[in-house]
Amino acid sequence: MSLWDAPPTTRQRTAARVLLGGILVFAGVSHLTFAREEFVAQVPDWFPVSDDPVVLVSGAVEIGLGAALVAFGRGRIGVGLLAAAFFVAIFPGNIAQYLEHTDAFGLDTDRKRFLRLFFQPLLVAWALWATGAWRDRRQR
Repeated sequence: MSLWDAPPTTRQRTAARVLLGGILVFAGVSHLTFAREEFVAQVPDWFPVSDDPVVLVSGAVEIGLGAALVAFGRGRIGVGLLAAAFFVAIFPGNIAQYLEHTDAFGLDTDRKRFLRLFFQPLLVAWALWATGAWRDRRQR
């Protein structure tokens, strides 16, 4: 079995995958439109690329990943692995927001920014569980 040829899965996993895909599409659209300034504020000072292009590219990636999670039922394992990798890749930005005391999205205290850090691993787990990527890893 390849990453793009997944076995059937449960309704619960399918619903979780589609929900995560919808959330990613919404987040990606918000990167490009109404929440752009909030996302620009979250790009770490040390990141070597200008803030606005980072926000635009990450928004486009989120839209693409979200749409793929919704559309690619049989290819969901590969998309799940990509989504999990994306969540891992952007985690340093969340850490930087905490360390640099950056206010964005109502995260206006260190406590709120610290608590947010625990949600990123949950997103990784969600992507892996909902797509069956973790469950089906031995079959590949």
